[in-house]
Amino acid sequence: MSTLNTTLNVQLGERSYPIYIESGVLDDSVRLNRHIKGKQVVIISNTTVAPLYIERLLSGLDSSLKVSQVLLPDGEEHKTLANLEQIFDTALTDNHNRSTSFIALGGGVVGDMAGFAAASYQRGVHFIQIPTTLLAQVDSSVGGKTGVNHPLGKNMIGAFYQPQAVFIDPDVLDSLPAREYAAGLAEVIKYGLICDPAFYEWLHQHKDDFVARDKAVLSEAIKRSCAAKARVVAEDEREGGVRAILNLGHTFGHAIEAAQGYGSWLHGEAVAAGMVLAARLSASRGSITDNDVDRLIQWLEAMGLPTAPPEDMLISTWTQHMLRDKKVVDGRLRLVLLDEIGKACIFDDLPQAELESFLATFTPS
Repeated sequence: MSTLNTTLNVQLGERSYPIYIESGVLDDSVRLNRHIKGKQVVIISNTTVAPLYIERLLSGLDSSLKVSQVLLPDGEEHKTLANLEQIFDTALTDNHNRSTSFIALGGGVVGDMAGFAAASYQRGVHFIQIPTTLLAQVDSSVGGKTGVNHPLGKNMIGAFYQPQAVFIDPDVLDSLPAREYAAGLAEVIKYGLICDPAFYEWLHQHKDDFVARDKAVLSEAIKRSCAAKARVVAEDEREGGVRAILNLGHTFGHAIEAAQGYGSWLHGEAVAAGMVLAARLSASRGSITDNDVDRLIQWLEAMGLPTAPPEDMLISTWTQHMLRDKKVVDGRLRLVLLDEIGKACIFDDLPQAELESFLATFTPS
């Protein structure tokens, strides 16, 4: 059992909100009810998470609340506009007004869809994040990025919309399958790579503890990851500048997800392979060393994560998806690379010939 009891804050003026990181916080009915605005609640979960945790959530809600439930199908392939309509259909059928609160109980797909629904329903209602996967706890539940996928690109339809609060209970990770757990660790090490070299070294020192799922070490990693993201988001809420560094590996990763079909690769798996590509490209430009790349690969492989892209992706497939990425500005692809371990940089002047020459190393002839 974790003894961690931490409250962080995302500082965004009137949109500031707390992140509660605590063993058993899922059952903290006092704090949860404090963040519910009106007398109506829509709980959005999925068919995998709801049987495990929804009754605990329901038992803590104030008895005066009118509660509706939406259970979405589980998986990235279901993160679509069509499935988003289930949330609107339920809220409208049950006569939820604009004082209702949406509660996301699940992983990143549930959180992204619930947040986008909250941003859109009657032009905006309150919502609360209760992430149940490691990836959602350290990344997608914090920062206000919401949305759904389109067949032509990941997260292409969405909005920036901040939650009222984030409740992170490390104990719920006990039920997380090994593959999902590993996928979350890809986002954890990202924070060390982009902005916290001391954290990066700490992650390497505790490599065996992460393999063993040591609760104390994992809880500390969640806290430090959320703290790093909160700092970046507070500085640049809508990704006009520094927040883009949070996308290390994501331009490559999103291309993998879209090309392979959503759900074939988990998001964290695609990001892991994408971070290795970004590190290799950084090394080819002389910013970091080959030893730095090898060390990253060793850590990711120890966690059971892929470190190479799919072998069947053609250069034309890569460029097709990468040039459709949200980070493209006026036709220029922006890539997040590494100046050094612990310091990311944003490149928007990488010649396409250099990118294609680099990708040719990983693609069939």
